[in-house]
Amino acid sequence: MKAIIINNGDSVAVALQNLKANESINLAGQEIVLCDDITRGHKFAIKNIASGESVIKYGYAIGRAKCDIKVGQHVHSHNVKTDLQGAGCYAYHKLPEASLKSVDAYFDGYVRANGDVGIRNEIWIIPTVFCVNNVARVLEKYANKAIASGKFGNVDGCLALTHPYGCSQMGEDQSTTQKVLAALASHPNCGGVLILGLGCENNNIGVFKQFLNLDDERLMFVNCQDENDEVEVGYEAIDTLLAKANVCTRQKTSISKLRIGLKCGGSDGLSGITANPLIGRLSDLVVGSQGTSVMTEVPEMFGAEQLLMNRAKDEATFDKCVALINDFKHYFTSHGQVVSENPSPGNKAGGITTLEDKSLGCVQKGGSATVSDVLKYGDVLKSTGLNLLQGPGNDGVSCTALAAAHCHMVLFSTGRGTPFATAIPTIKISTNSELFNKKGAWIDFNAGQIVEGKDFDSLSMELLDYVLQVASGKLTKSEEKGYHEIIIWKDGVTM
Repeated sequence: MKAIIINNGDSVAVALQNLKANESINLAGQEIVLCDDITRGHKFAIKNIASGESVIKYGYAIGRAKCDIKVGQHVHSHNVKTDLQGAGCYAYHKLPEASLKSVDAYFDGYVRANGDVGIRNEIWIIPTVFCVNNVARVLEKYANKAIASGKFGNVDGCLALTHPYGCSQMGEDQSTTQKVLAALASHPNCGGVLILGLGCENNNIGVFKQFLNLDDERLMFVNCQDENDEVEVGYEAIDTLLAKANVCTRQKTSISKLRIGLKCGGSDGLSGITANPLIGRLSDLVVGSQGTSVMTEVPEMFGAEQLLMNRAKDEATFDKCVALINDFKHYFTSHGQVVSENPSPGNKAGGITTLEDKSLGCVQKGGSATVSDVLKYGDVLKSTGLNLLQGPGNDGVSCTALAAAHCHMVLFSTGRGTPFATAIPTIKISTNSELFNKKGAWIDFNAGQIVEGKDFDSLSMELLDYVLQVASGKLTKSEEKGYHEIIIWKDGVTM
């Protein structure tokens, strides 16, 4: 198949391989002669589109024609403009609740004292401030060497979650840092947590303790300015945490306990055709089995937000959805930015024309499930089902929010590839086989098989099997390399 019409009402088709000008393409019984070279993932017109007329893809408008566009012509940013505006008024048109398939599936997880389940049994070192990042890295290296010796067979690894904040922050920025770090400190993937402080920072241990559950036996504290040799004291704390965590063992756990985060980055024109719809089917399988999925990247809902709002479980959740969208649009405009400038140079090179185009592909990661709740940045999950989470498109900031929400892992679709991974296992799913074959050291799963004839149903079951393997201890490609980062949202003044 050389190209695809996604929806019967579309005015464009998407190239599934590189096509040449004057090439003849047969689509739905229509013979189309291309006027231009069309790169894989890019669009071409399948009907004449008048200047000012909406360009339709996925069955919805992705923008408006800047000029007349003839059948067979390349349709992209040179001849299409966005229709997005600022904050909008929305009405609740509730859709019937989708009937989701349930699967009787299990993974081997770690049951915590509070009943939470983790998919990793790791030691996390959380600095209260950037000043002690290097100390945290020294302790991480020490812990991982001890784990590699085989002495602590039930401990999966140690992560130093370094970051640039914790001091000279004011107001909401400081409270956001504290909220996110505290949420990470209680994550079920942790078998032990070392809170590493300096002593004179705004977010010193004494202040930070107000955000923590001090009854959590996984927590230990080291304040570097109080110690003659903070590294030796840190080693002792790590030894204690390793011994404590090593008591934990994996137990058979229902998929209903699984929490997956949904993210895309380095998207291309195939993202909304292969990887994102595949992730959406996986999300529906998890949610249909009483599990949880979380979708973030609010700017990449702009232009498709009504589709999500109509799936809100009730009026109160709909109101939260409206606030989520309009508050984020206000965030853009209050900083003098337009709400529509989101597709990156890489997105555009891959065939994504406008933010509406990107969003309509992006929201497919949420499948067809009812929206059960809406979370603010740094919030921890309270509801099963499909949740929406406040966060930007930025990979690091939004994936950190998914980890702080207590997702077990991130399903990360990409058309161009990235080595980035956050504090929880980050499964990279390629939109195309070329990326999968080229970047096998980055990519865990290939959704590009869809355009090569693989059906969604069988591939979604393969992805589910892979996800359950990761939940049971299989390392992702980024975990094998020790890649992990957190990036905390910052908006205000630095002193």
